[in-house]
Amino acid sequence: MAAPESVLAFVAKANSDGGVIVKEQPKLDLDLYIQNYTGRTRFERLLFIGKTCVPLCVEALKAAIREAKNGSDVSRYKEAWECMRWAAPHEPEAQRDEAWIDRTEAANKTETARLEAELKVYKNNLIKESIRMGNEDLGQHFEKIGRLEAASDYYSRMRQDVSTTRHIIDCGQRLANVSLERKDWPMVLTNISKVTSLPGSNLDPATDLDAFAYTQTVSGLAWLGMGNYTEAAARFINVPSEVLTKPSIISNLATPSDIVTYGSLTALASLDRYHLQKNCLNCPMFRPLFEAEPHLRKAISHFVNGRYSSCLSTLESARTEYLLDIHLHKHIPALFALIRSKCITQYLVPFSCATIQSLDAAFGKPGQSIEPELVEMIRSGKLNARIDSKEKLVISIRPDARAQMQADALKSAHAYDREAKERLRRISLVSAGLEVVPGKRQHETMPGLAHDESWYEEGRSLASSSAGPVESRG
Repeated sequence: MAAPESVLAFVAKANSDGGVIVKEQPKLDLDLYIQNYTGRTRFERLLFIGKTCVPLCVEALKAAIREAKNGSDVSRYKEAWECMRWAAPHEPEAQRDEAWIDRTEAANKTETARLEAELKVYKNNLIKESIRMGNEDLGQHFEKIGRLEAASDYYSRMRQDVSTTRHIIDCGQRLANVSLERKDWPMVLTNISKVTSLPGSNLDPATDLDAFAYTQTVSGLAWLGMGNYTEAAARFINVPSEVLTKPSIISNLATPSDIVTYGSLTALASLDRYHLQKNCLNCPMFRPLFEAEPHLRKAISHFVNGRYSSCLSTLESARTEYLLDIHLHKHIPALFALIRSKCITQYLVPFSCATIQSLDAAFGKPGQSIEPELVEMIRSGKLNARIDSKEKLVISIRPDARAQMQADALKSAHAYDREAKERLRRISLVSAGLEVVPGKRQHETMPGLAHDESWYEEGRSLASSSAGPVESRG
């Protein structure tokens, strides 16, 4: 069924800055999807789907309005209502609930005044633990009502009153959560590093599963947001498989399905065949997570086994769902391009030359040739080959193994010659009764000019054994 014109106009307006627009019907049950999450990410994901997916726009915006009214963040309700007013003005949810807004704002002001009064009393009493808890309560309150800067300020004030390692970890996690909501990726990594660098934190799966899973997930999301797929893959692969049985550990951030999706796609884009086999398919910690997304295990297996076209087709079948993920959607074009380039490169490794027709059969899109893509890969340095346009061949350029071996041998011979001359020179200096000592100031200010004095000591011993005692001269 065709989408209403108002929905199409709203989605186009919401993504006028180059955002993603999904017009296909996704294989996604919105109610089942959102029930796996807790906390503020529920609203963010619903609103993002409402702004992005044409078939699910109205349903997602209605759910976002209900989610906003279950909380205390008036700004979120106003944002969702504004979207609904543009997308479906005739729906009941498009009518602004002024009574709820007034009631919620009054309750928020009352709660803010109460918590600030309590904190003032705690400060007068000079009880550090009470002050810490008062700052924490205010930070949670401001985070709940959407004032993230104020929440970050109060969480930061907790640090001066912490008394245990557990308190420091809690403070770092709360600051990382707020930074994650604000999309401040460097600050997320800074706060997580303060937690993981604690000498007594012992953040590993055996001692503190919840904290370890949290730190790996948050740092992985931060590296993904910054576009560093290698670091992101390393973090997601380390998330313990126990999150399958205890999904509430990270449900305010992501689900086990999200973790395996992020980890698999970033690993495919950044790791080679050996490390994919070792760190994904054979990793006892990450392998059980594939139960949530078995098609990703199939895609990685296809790549490892050299079935590159099957790998790409498996990933393409889920592209629509990936585009609806709030953390992943911006990176899907780059990730898929990297994976496709790797597949083409690995396909050509066993051959000295291959026909463009065979590459079209393996990687080409219907009615399109892969030749322009190959030209772009060669120009960008991703593919070391040349194209014979007349014969329609892709000819791999490989270094001459014999010439490389000869160059390495000459390099080793020159290095040995330099070392032998230096040793002989030092032996001669010692035999002549001379001693070379680098100037103290020069040695301290220019450490790159310092010499390896072990050779000198070796020369002294050799000269002494052959010429008897040597008188040192200044």
